[in-house]
Amino acid sequence: MTNPSISQKTIFGHPAGLFILFFTEMWERFSFYGMKALLIFYLTKYLLFSDVEGNLLIGSYAALVYAIPVVGGFIADRYLGFRKAIVLGGILLVLGHLGMAYEGNAATATLTGEITRDNIALQVFYLSLAFIIVGVGFLKANISSLVGELYAAGDKRRDSGFTIFYMGINLGSFVATLLCGWLGETYGWSYGFGAAGIGMLFGLITFILGKKTLQGKGESTNPEFLERKSFGLKNEWIVYGASVLSTVAIWQMVQSHSVVQNLLIVSGAASFIYIVYYALTQLDKIAREQLAALTILIIFTVIFWALFEQSYTSMNLFADRILDRGDITASAFLSLNALFIILLAPVFAWMWVKLGKYNPNTAVKFSLAIMLVGLGFGALVMGINVSGLGKVAMFWMVLTYLLHTCGELCLSPVGLSAVTKLSPHKIVGFMMGVWFLATASSEFIASILANIASVETASGEITDLAVAKESYLKLFNYLFYTGVGVGLFLLTISPVIKKLMHGVDKELNT
Repeated sequence: MTNPSISQKTIFGHPAGLFILFFTEMWERFSFYGMKALLIFYLTKYLLFSDVEGNLLIGSYAALVYAIPVVGGFIADRYLGFRKAIVLGGILLVLGHLGMAYEGNAATATLTGEITRDNIALQVFYLSLAFIIVGVGFLKANISSLVGELYAAGDKRRDSGFTIFYMGINLGSFVATLLCGWLGETYGWSYGFGAAGIGMLFGLITFILGKKTLQGKGESTNPEFLERKSFGLKNEWIVYGASVLSTVAIWQMVQSHSVVQNLLIVSGAASFIYIVYYALTQLDKIAREQLAALTILIIFTVIFWALFEQSYTSMNLFADRILDRGDITASAFLSLNALFIILLAPVFAWMWVKLGKYNPNTAVKFSLAIMLVGLGFGALVMGINVSGLGKVAMFWMVLTYLLHTCGELCLSPVGLSAVTKLSPHKIVGFMMGVWFLATASSEFIASILANIASVETASGEITDLAVAKESYLKLFNYLFYTGVGVGLFLLTISPVIKKLMHGVDKELNT
């Protein structure tokens, strides 16, 4: 009796390859969020960066993390295929995360404020960030696409398969922010960063060993090109070499916030000009208005994520410095987002269906998302105002993450779908790139906003609790009014946006 073919193997009714990708992505997100949870503390407490310097570095890093996948996706589509791109990304990520575990000597400060840093360790740190950025670019852009390839067109299991896959993301994030954060804050930075690196190594091994379960999916669409030689080497190895060498450019860019900022401005302006040109010259009235609706929604997502992504900068520092958290590590609060998503995602999915014809349209959901993230900061404002002379109770931070997660669940599920359904067919890929560019821009804007609450410190610790609370109060007040105000404005114009969508909105919300 012959064994069933690989293509026939299923687990819980889904292709076996789905669960290989599930665990690969889970470990990759474990490494990513585990490192990110510690990053601002490592910068301000070990390297003795100012709040401003630390926030801007995280902004540049995060912006590049979201921008580079556009390139990684292109190279995979055109040359490598998803599988090889994911392996390359995984290797670069392992190198980057393990490089983060090298601490070198801690920075020191004199009484006059002069700071001395271990320059070798600092450059290793920057190079490690570059490896992570490029690694994410190759892995993150392509593993989701590979999930889609496991299902034939029209396969009813596809949506539930993606749901299972995305649960891996949140599971990895939840565990990482607790474990890596605890290790890093309790035992030392190398332990936290090292654990993140080991997690990524597990993910890479899982993917390589699970190759057979992928049913031959994700292979190069242009194998002849990869086999051909140029300059005495196979093109495949040239692609690998060029990708690795690109880390040198990223290594320098992550240290120059102005360069990242200018690139985002130029790219954003160029993208907007091209959208306007394409709409006016290539599209009929309906397609033009649908593209206009999408562009408006993308602009508002920038505002949402710029507020939401305070979690890894200002909110993380606030938890460390201002929150009355007992023995709980500051980074542990980051796990609340993933926990609430796991608990509430089924509730929101049920609620939208239950509402039926009263299900809010896409623009209304976006407006609710922005208002909810604003209200989250309102909770922190309330917490500071009722705290008197002492620290702020943990309840207010928990409430903030609950409101922020509810906002995310209003926006995220329909965001990418809106791009695919509102974009003209010929520029879907370009508009997806614009979506990621918008997300990258929001990350950088988030770091600029976080600097409103830059606090004077000594060796990473605040010198005056009252002054620090006032500084964070200023920031959170600003974010509260911005979120609620922008959300209400979007709610006001939502009927116009719905009209511009010409029925696509109904598809997105059924």
